[in-house]
Amino acid sequence: MTDAQAPELTRTNPLAPAPEGARTAADVVTPELVAALTKGVGGSGRTANHTPFTGEKLADLPESTPEDVARAFERARAAQTAWAAVPVRRRAAVLLRFHDLVLQRQAEVLDLIQLETGKARLHAHEEVLAVAVAARHYGRRAPAYLRPRRHAGALPALTKVTELRHPRGVVGQIAPWNYPLELSVGDALPAFVAGNAVVMKPDTETALTALWARDLLVEAGLPAEVFQVVIGDGPVVGPEVVRHADYVSFTGSTRTGREVARGAAGRLVGVSLELGGKNAMLVLEDADVEKAAAGAVRACFSSAGQLCISIERIYVHASVADAFLERFAARTRALRLGTALAYGAEMGSLVGPRQLETVERHVADAVERGAKLLAGGVARPDAGPYFYEPTILEGVTDDMAVCDEETFGPVVAVHRFTSEDEAIARAEATPYGLNSSVWTRDARRGRSVAARLRTGTVNINEGYAPAYGSVQSPMGGMKDSGLGRRHGLEGILKYTEAQTVAEQRLLPMAPSLGMDDRAYAEFMTRGLRLMKAFRFR
Repeated sequence: MTDAQAPELTRTNPLAPAPEGARTAADVVTPELVAALTKGVGGSGRTANHTPFTGEKLADLPESTPEDVARAFERARAAQTAWAAVPVRRRAAVLLRFHDLVLQRQAEVLDLIQLETGKARLHAHEEVLAVAVAARHYGRRAPAYLRPRRHAGALPALTKVTELRHPRGVVGQIAPWNYPLELSVGDALPAFVAGNAVVMKPDTETALTALWARDLLVEAGLPAEVFQVVIGDGPVVGPEVVRHADYVSFTGSTRTGREVARGAAGRLVGVSLELGGKNAMLVLEDADVEKAAAGAVRACFSSAGQLCISIERIYVHASVADAFLERFAARTRALRLGTALAYGAEMGSLVGPRQLETVERHVADAVERGAKLLAGGVARPDAGPYFYEPTILEGVTDDMAVCDEETFGPVVAVHRFTSEDEAIARAEATPYGLNSSVWTRDARRGRSVAARLRTGTVNINEGYAPAYGSVQSPMGGMKDSGLGRRHGLEGILKYTEAQTVAEQRLLPMAPSLGMDDRAYAEFMTRGLRLMKAFRFR
C-alpha cells in the first residue's frame, strides 16, 4: 500500500504524506538482503517473521536446532582466544568504526526496525542513537575500564598487587523483540571489546535487525566467527544458549528471567537480567503541568508503550490533577498513528496478537470494574491489525489487572494524591523497580524524592531518556526488575573475570630474620596497629 493510499490513522490530525513513505516491505526486505544477512546462520529448519503493520510475512529464516546452537558455540569458542589476544585499543577501534557506519547507514536499519516492530520512525531512531552512544562510549573508555589496576598489598612495599581483567569466554545473549537493535548489539558491544565472543538469540520476529547489526560490525572489523546468531523458538533455543554460555545476558519478562537465572545458577555461570516494570511517574504540586503533560506522552506512548522503562502509572497531586489531565488527554487524543516508513507518525503498532490481547483485556477489565476512559480505549484495525489507540484510565483500583500487572502497551492509569509520602508509598507498592519519573520545579526536592524511590533509574522532569542515554552511568532494575547493570563501568566489567596477582618481595609472609612464631605474631600485630594509626586502607 502506498502512502497516498493509506487510511487516515487519526481522527483529528492525519499523518501528512511523505515521499519516502511509499516504500513497501518488499522494497526493503529483498531475497538478496535476507540471503546476505542469514549467511552463516546455522539452521536445519525454516521459520519466518512478519510485519506488525499488516501481519504479512517478511522473510523466511533459518531455524536453529539444539545441535545448531552447540555448533555456534564451538565456532565462537574457537575464535574467541585469538580475539582476546588482540590489544584492547584495536578492539575498541572496531566499535568506533561501527559508530560511524550506524550513523551513515541508519536509513537501512530504520526501515528494518519499523517493519519488524511496527514502531514509528522517531522511536526507531532512539535505537540508532542508543547504539551509537554506547559504541562511542566503550570505544573511548574500554581501555581505561579494562587496564590493569594496582592495589595496596598485604605488607606495604613488600607485596605488589595487580588486578587483571580477563574475558569470560563466550557470552550467551537472549535479546527481546521490542528494541531489536539496542537490546541486541547494543548489549553485545561491551562484551566484544572486553575480548569475548557472543552467541546471540534474537527474537525471531525481529531477527533481521540483529543480523543487519552483526553484518555492520563485521564490516567494521569484528571477526565474523566471534559473533554467532541462532534463531528459533524461545523455549527450544533459549535454554540451549544458557546451557553452553560462559555468561548469560537476558532482557525480557520476569517469569522467563527467573528460568534463565535458575539455568545459569545450575552451571555456576554469571547472569545479568533486565526484566519487567510497572514504572511510575510522580507529578508534584509545583510541577510545570504543561511540560509534565508533554513529557507524559513521551514517557507512556513511545514505541506504543512496549518499552521496559516506559511509564504505566501516573500519580498527580490533587491540586494540579485537573489541569494536568486536561492537557495530557488532549495531547494523547491528538497523537498521529501511522505505518509509513518515514518520519511523521507519533505512534506505531503493537507488535502482534499477544500484546493486543493483553492491552484489550486490561482496558476492558478496568472499564467493567468502574475505571473511566479519558482517551483511547479502542483498537484501530483500520490502521493495521495490531494498532490500539493510546489510552488513559482514571479510577483504577487494586482489583483491576491493569493496576499491578505489566501491560506493555499504550495504556496508563492516572491516580491522584495529596501528600508526597503518599505518592512515594503508592509508587513503591509494586514488586518491580526498574524506572521512575519525578516532575517538580524544585531540583533539590526532585533529587530528594528520587533517592526515596527503589528503582534502578529515576528521571527528573523527563520520562526515561536522560537516565538511559547517560551511558557512563549504570542502568538496570531493582527487586523483580532484574540483576546486574548495563552501561558504564558495571556494564563492561560484568563480561570479565577479575584476577588478583600478588607478588611478595624481599621477605616472606612467615617467620623470618630469626623470629620464632611468637615473635612473628607480635611483629605482625604491631604492624597492623601502625597501619591503622597511619590510615592505611
